[in-house]
Amino acid sequence: MLIELNVTNYRSFKDTGCLQMTAGPAVELREENSFVPPVPGMPRLLRSAVMYGPNASGKSNLLKAMFFMKQFVLGSAQGQEGDVINVAPFLFDQKSQNQPCEFEVLFIADGVRYQYGFAADQTRVFHEWLLAYPQGRPQRWFERLWNEEKQKDDYSFSTKFTGKKKIWQEATRSNALFLSSAIQLNNEQLKPVFYWFKHLVVIRQQDILDPVFSMLRCQDELGRQLMLKVLNQADLSIDDIKFEERILSKNSIDKKLLNKFDRSNKNIFAEETLIRVLFGHQVSGSDKMVWLPLEEESDGTRKFFAYAGPLLDGLRQGRVFLIDELDNSLHPYMVRFLLGLFHNSTTNTNNAQLIFTTHDTSILDQKIMRRDQIWFMEKNEQNASVLYPLSDFKPRKHEALAKGYLQGRYGALPYIGEVNF
Repeated sequence: MLIELNVTNYRSFKDTGCLQMTAGPAVELREENSFVPPVPGMPRLLRSAVMYGPNASGKSNLLKAMFFMKQFVLGSAQGQEGDVINVAPFLFDQKSQNQPCEFEVLFIADGVRYQYGFAADQTRVFHEWLLAYPQGRPQRWFERLWNEEKQKDDYSFSTKFTGKKKIWQEATRSNALFLSSAIQLNNEQLKPVFYWFKHLVVIRQQDILDPVFSMLRCQDELGRQLMLKVLNQADLSIDDIKFEERILSKNSIDKKLLNKFDRSNKNIFAEETLIRVLFGHQVSGSDKMVWLPLEEESDGTRKFFAYAGPLLDGLRQGRVFLIDELDNSLHPYMVRFLLGLFHNSTTNTNNAQLIFTTHDTSILDQKIMRRDQIWFMEKNEQNASVLYPLSDFKPRKHEALAKGYLQGRYGALPYIGEVNF
């Protein structure tokens, strides 16, 4: 469960961009769109949040920051000394160019609240910290700080943090995270933190969502029926799903055929097996079925099917999703349907969360989203991204939010000028 994300001096962010998932005191949609976290004394958390803003305002960079955090936590211990850390500071300020990028996330894993962050440039990690709140009070399990004068990292550990701290410390390279290195050397205490990042799902704009995961969910009858139910609730008029398999020798695979088939998961199918999914459509006035392969369906159907498997799995496991431009190739009603899955305690029993960017203003409906779920992004006079919530404007309870946004009441709109030839 995500509580808060902070990003400083990263790409278009000069000052700290802060996205908060804590719910405000408003009572509208309280039970549907928020939930009580499994930590005593904490405010309710939101099931979803949406970000609006013009193109190039920095919305995608916020998701890229979380994607980088995940990749760095999972993989930094496996690199080599001298490997470049894939960060980019804010470039339109001379001071910022020479400062490290900083990332921090507050979250709940296995019923415990954590606060983890680090600061790094392309060569080394300068600062890394982890606070845990197992009894509601902070315990600074570890902190690592680069000592410029001594040219080494200074470490401090809490007595609550146990294990082979010296070994983990010595194994941590300058361009790797202590968290990653300790996990690599079988630290048990940090596993909830590590696995929270591992289970985080970030789908950036440039990512091509592979339908294979959704296909694998349909391999058994229960999974197939569940997928059909979701597809039909979304009004895609799909009456059945089946798979077509073809076993080919390695020397006889035709390249044209490969373009029509998706190579399947090798753990389930043999290496020579190619598989594709076909959707059945009932012929009107007949009991016959027309079968269309996935590649002949619409862009929206293909994208929705690719989303369906990961989202159903994530809803079941209570995962956090960050999706860039969710509305791309999807009708606004389809986006509402996906939001409805997260806002329904029956389909979202484990409190999964969805954070997404969009240009679809129809979601700015106070019957769908609470006012504290809506965020805006725009560039300031320094060309730096500024993230702020709708609640800063204290809109009225029944205010027409979409109309107000398009009229410029909340900012975060592109400034379109005239072009004279």
